[in-house]
Parts: sequence; C-alpha cells; structure tokens
Amino acid sequence: MIGRIAWRNILRNKRRSLILVVSVMIGVIAMILTDAFSVGMMQQMLTNQIGADAGYIQIHKKGYQLDPVLKNSITDTVPVSRVLAKDSSSCNISERLRTFGLVSSAYNSAGVSIVGIVPEEETNVTTIHNHIVEGSYLSNKPGDILISTATAEKLRVGLGDKVVIMASRLDGSIGSEACRVTGIFETFDSGFNQTHVYIPLETAQQMLDAPGRVSEFVVNPVDAKKTDPIAVRLESELPSELEVLTYKQMLPILVMQIQLYDQTIYIFYAIIAIALIFGIINTMLMAVMERTHEFGIDMAVGMSNRRIFRMILTEAFYLGIAGTALGLIVSAAVYIPLSHSGWNLAMFSESLNSLGVGTTIYPVLGVSSLVNTTVIIPVVAVIGAVYPALRAVKLQPVEAIRAS
Repeated sequence: MIGRIAWRNILRNKRRSLILVVSVMIGVIAMILTDAFSVGMMQQMLTNQIGADAGYIQIHKKGYQLDPVLKNSITDTVPVSRVLAKDSSSCNISERLRTFGLVSSAYNSAGVSIVGIVPEEETNVTTIHNHIVEGSYLSNKPGDILISTATAEKLRVGLGDKVVIMASRLDGSIGSEACRVTGIFETFDSGFNQTHVYIPLETAQQMLDAPGRVSEFVVNPVDAKKTDPIAVRLESELPSELEVLTYKQMLPILVMQIQLYDQTIYIFYAIIAIALIFGIINTMLMAVMERTHEFGIDMAVGMSNRRIFRMILTEAFYLGIAGTALGLIVSAAVYIPLSHSGWNLAMFSESLNSLGVGTTIYPVLGVSSLVNTTVIIPVVAVIGAVYPALRAVKLQPVEAIRAS
C-alpha cells in the first residue's frame, strides 16, 4: 500500500522527480567511472613496470637487492637451474647480468644500467621486444646493442652506428666493448628509457670478465595468481645464500599506492554521498512543503505519522533505485567501449610517461565498485529524505489543512 502511494506521488510531479533521478544518476556515473579510471591507471603502472623489467619473481644472491653490484651476483647457476627446471612448464624463465656503466658515442656519453640478457628467453618475461620503434630486437650476435630513443637522441646515434660501453670488472679494472646499434626501443616509462641498454648475456660476461655469473633469474608464472605460492616453494628449495623476491617486494611503492587507494576510495564515496544527501534534502524538503495541505488531510483521515514517514522514505528509495539503475546503464555504455579502445590522453604524454602509465588509459571496473555503488546510493537517498520526513510528521493537521 505504502509503495503504491509513494510511486503515485513520484509520478505526480515528474519534473522534480526527474531532477532528483538525474542528480543520483550523475553521482553514480562519477563514482563508477572515476574508480574505474583510477584503478586502471594504477594497474597499468604496475603492469608496465613488471613487463618492462621487474617480472613477477626474481632470484638474487642475498644482499643484491640492497647493493646491486657485480660482486653480489650469482656465481654458481647450476643449483638454481636445477630447481627452476621443475617449473619449466608452468613458468617462463630468463637470466640476466646487470651492471652500471657508461655508454659513449663520438658526440656524448650517458650513465646507464647495462643489462646482459638471453634474447629468446627475455621475450617470455618482459615486453621490451614489443616496444621496438626502429630496427630489430636484440639477437645473440656479439657486439649488438639495444638502446632507447632517449639514449639515441642524447648520443646522437641511429641504427647501425657504433657506441662503446664501459663498466667496472670485479678486479676494479674497466671492461669495454664496441657495439653496433641493432634496435631502438621506447617504453611507457621515460625514466626507464633513459637508464637501460641491452646486450647479449655472453657479451656482458666477457666484457666484465665474469664467465658464468648472472645477477638475477626472472621467473614469470604462466598464471600470475600463483606468484606467491611459487615464490614460497622456490625459497624453500634454493640454497640459503639466495633470496626470492616477488614484484610486491621489488616495487613496494606501487603496491602501496594501490593498497592506499583501496582504502581512500571510501573518502571519495563519502564526498559524493554528502553532495547527494544535500541535494536530496533540498528536493524532498520542497516536495514536503508543497504537499503540506495533502499531509494535513492524510493525518485528519487517520494516517499515522509512522506511515507518512515511511511513505516519504519510500519515495526517496524509489528515486534512488531509478537513478542508480540509469547511472549503471550510462556507465556501462561509456565503460565497455573504453575498456577496449582506452582513453587517449596524448596531450599529457610527458606527464603520463614520467609515471610509467602510457598515453592511453584503460579503465578497470571491479565487482566491489559495482556493489558499493548499488548499495550506497539508494541508502544515501533514504538518509537524505529523513529530515524532510521528520518535518512532515511534525505538522499539525489543522494548520496543515489551512495551508494553501
């Protein structure tokens, strides 16, 4: 009974009801799309970092993470290879030798991180091969080098030009190697681009006089959800002088940002909710004042204050449900195409690349966001109607009937 009366009251003043529904709808759209783009941006930052260099799991000699120098590299790779062989079907594996050094041309020089890789293995754990903008990906040919567009511009070199790389060996002497630029890459992270060059692993070992040494093994599970269990098992099976780190330990700031966002998003929800509450209070209060005569008659014929109170809350609840439903429909209409094509923000490319995001943002909508929005908005609509409903039940029937 109360529900039918509430619905008729809503339809009696379509313009006011439409204004309130549209307000709720805008709040829903703001909550869903803001959350989706924020989550998408942070996940892209993390995914790009994992894909560009970190991988999901790395194996080092203990102490390497804090002091990544050549002396802290792994000297005996046989035990590691033996353990990792058990995961050959469920994980992609690559080994690297990394050191800090100098890359020079006839025009300039730059300090870089020199990464020796096995090219065919590296394609399975990182995405560098997908970011080649000139030339070709690195081969195992001695003397080849892969540099970024930023490094190429600084050194004023192009494809086929020669550069010299230099780095300290274990004995303190300087190892050097003349290399020819075989490819130029550009990732989504401008900071990464300025500091990384790639050469074949054997070339790096020869230049550094470090035969058989590797700085790290990168292990990428085929199923990323199994990262933690695989890391725990590797930790228990590998020699005690080695350490196993997941991306959560290697990229703590990014992981912390995502966790922090998961907590602070409720502040954003609260801001939207408060704005909606004031809008609903204003609209419903106007409706109550305009219907003072009507409420007076209802009270005179025996309708209790409790039923009037419930009727007004029910009206607000119906309007909240309608606004939420329309907001979800509009949000889906915007989200679905953008989740495939992304939102191109090329005008902010420098800022986005400095964050490692990329110029195209792909929104990610979680189930929790939908559930929170679907629950919060109708509840907020009811809360916003409490004060107008209290004003209505405090009316005196005789005075209310006399009101025009």
